[in-house]
Amino acid sequence: MKIDYNPAKNAKNIEERGLSFDLAEEFNFESALIWQDVRSDYGELRFNALGYIDNGLYHMTFTPRGGAMRVISLRKANSREVRKYAKT
Repeated sequence: MKIDYNPAKNAKNIEERGLSFDLAEEFNFESALIWQDVRSDYGELRFNALGYIDNGLYHMTFTPRGGAMRVISLRKANSREVRKYAKT
């Protein structure tokens, strides 16, 4: 699947979290926990996912857009999310 993102937002994520949205290409969707983000009306479908990149668990927010997966956020999973994933 093609990965897309806002370059400025990616640069900010690299600066703040040390993670490039390019890592989304390595996100393991086969074992991921994915749910729709319905907290707000974003004007588009948004999804949250907990899944592995290499040996680490990550949280990613994304939206399908124009035949690609547009990454909105990517970060290491927090302890609450690690517990949530472990229960599945």
